[in-house]
Amino acid sequence: MSTDVPGGEYADAPLPERLTVAGWRVALIVASFSIALPGFLNGAQIGLALGFWQAVLVALIAGAILCAGACFTAWVSVRTRLTTYLLIQRSFGKQGAALVNIVVAIVHYCWFGVNVSFFAGAIMALVSQGYAIPGSFGTFVIAGSVLMTVSTIFGFRALDRLALVAVPLLAIILGAVAWIILRQSGVELDRSATPPIPMTFGIALSALVGGNMLTVAAMPDLARYIRTARGAAVGMVLSFPVATPLLMIASVLPALATGETDIMKLVVMADFGLPVLLILILSIWTINAANLYSASLSMGATFPRVRPWIFICAGGAIGGGFALWGIIDSFVPFLIFLAIIIPPIAAIYVIDAFTAFREADPAASIRGLPAIRWPATLVWLGSITVALLAERFALTVTTVPMIDATILATVAYLIVTRSSRAASRRAREAM
Repeated sequence: MSTDVPGGEYADAPLPERLTVAGWRVALIVASFSIALPGFLNGAQIGLALGFWQAVLVALIAGAILCAGACFTAWVSVRTRLTTYLLIQRSFGKQGAALVNIVVAIVHYCWFGVNVSFFAGAIMALVSQGYAIPGSFGTFVIAGSVLMTVSTIFGFRALDRLALVAVPLLAIILGAVAWIILRQSGVELDRSATPPIPMTFGIALSALVGGNMLTVAAMPDLARYIRTARGAAVGMVLSFPVATPLLMIASVLPALATGETDIMKLVVMADFGLPVLLILILSIWTINAANLYSASLSMGATFPRVRPWIFICAGGAIGGGFALWGIIDSFVPFLIFLAIIIPPIAAIYVIDAFTAFREADPAASIRGLPAIRWPATLVWLGSITVALLAERFALTVTTVPMIDATILATVAYLIVTRSSRAASRRAREAM
């Protein structure tokens, strides 16, 4: 596929080596998923529920878990140069992967809705400061969705350039907001007596990991651009283990000091004006362009006859609809759900990369795929069902629903695939 197809840079074949870049450049894009406004909201809510020290411990553990998972998925992508969704196809089969890809694309659209809600909130904050911008929250959601959709059509390179500017500026802003709020209100380390979202340590860890797990599972969409496996590992170490704890500190301290979790209100309280709010808008733009880009790859691999720009436009419309529906009001349950359904997908395609396809040529491994690979499909659906039921009835092994779901899927898939290979070997010997 030609790279001039919007959002479809070699979506159906291995990426050529000539298009690869240094790992630190991709690390900035990955960091933008951690150093982002949804992450600030998540961290603030965790901090109010657990207090400062427990929240920081959650962030350190989450950063380590995410880094470990991302190293595996990035290694697979550097070795194969395949998108996430081609990796899913070869593990689940074409029709089995269609279900997975559609679910993953919808998750990306949900994230788009979360972020465009922040975009509208930023515009509303400008209005509250006296800027005469006509429109309502819904109007700003629609306008933001259209603008972000159009920009995404320019593909990965535009996203790369945008991230180089947005991520460092956003990190500086969040740090400055925390510093000014602390000077105004003082330091508070104890948890809130009435947190907006009560959480246990395990639920908080699942929410924090779940908020970033789609990035880990979809890492091949970006990490396939990294030149070497060593560069991929460095990129992952420079992203989650650094960004996750720093963002937690920057979000928890002002939240505990003020009881406020809305970053736009905190920006106004810190007496920042138009330039800062515009930078926040830029950061939202970056992450939503990435969401539409990855979703277009997912749907393009599932429906190759449809032009990728159509999926980008449809995603912007669907994501905007989620924002208008009020997805931001169900943020934590959404993250817990992600923590259960996404990790088993990554576990399955990573296991296959180390076993069934370890010696296979990447291009050849995606040709002649069966309609459904039942072991992967059934293990995924089964692990989700069991994990959701366990979470519903408060049954847990590790107290962290995300870890329970991942362990269940990994063990089940290893047993199923080993049994299948043993059965095939016995059948060949019997012939």
